[in-house]
Amino acid sequence: MGGGARELAGYLAALGGWVAALAAAVLPQWRQSSYAGDAIITAVGLHEGLWMSCAAQSTGQVQCRLHDSLLSLDVHIQTSRALMVISLLLGFFGIIVSVVGMKCTKVGEEDPVTKSRIAVAGGVLFVLSGLCTLAAVSLYATQVTYEFFRESTVPINARYEFGSALFIGWGAASLTMLGGSLLCCSCPAKERRGQQYYRQTQPSTAREPPVKMSSSPIRGEQCL
Repeated sequence: MGGGARELAGYLAALGGWVAALAAAVLPQWRQSSYAGDAIITAVGLHEGLWMSCAAQSTGQVQCRLHDSLLSLDVHIQTSRALMVISLLLGFFGIIVSVVGMKCTKVGEEDPVTKSRIAVAGGVLFVLSGLCTLAAVSLYATQVTYEFFRESTVPINARYEFGSALFIGWGAASLTMLGGSLLCCSCPAKERRGQQYYRQTQPSTAREPPVKMSSSPIRGEQCL
């Protein structure tokens, strides 16, 4: 795969991961009601996310309510919120920086080395964005797992399990880091840059014509 095609594939993958991370951050299905156990309750399904909690009734009616207070939320929710916001900001700046550094754009064509370094910087931003998304989703999933399996008087069918937004977040983190890694491969090798510099600085010498030896004898030998 050529350098331009690799950059384009990495950019599209990272862009898709960023859009998926945005969708995961907005969706309220970070955890949902568990239907495990003997007595299955299907009248009302509860969903909770980073910003709101929803109740879906069997009739199809859904009622959502924003979280009342920021400081009253659990620590893992506040931390996941902060990580997702940082992730989206890093990904947004990565989108802008990568467009400037990609080979398929016309910006900065006169300096290809600096252009490739800008593309690498965009890839690094995407990798950091994916790591923040992965940390936020994994932290939330760890808390949901802990609350589900810990000993409590709450029945299993009244507890929470993984929601669809967590799986979207894991997929988004994978795509973003993959795309960022492909963009990071745009950095030119040091050897190639050294060879280019050597070729530019080496003076061009014209080939000298071969010296023709005279076939006529020396005058001294003729006298002898």
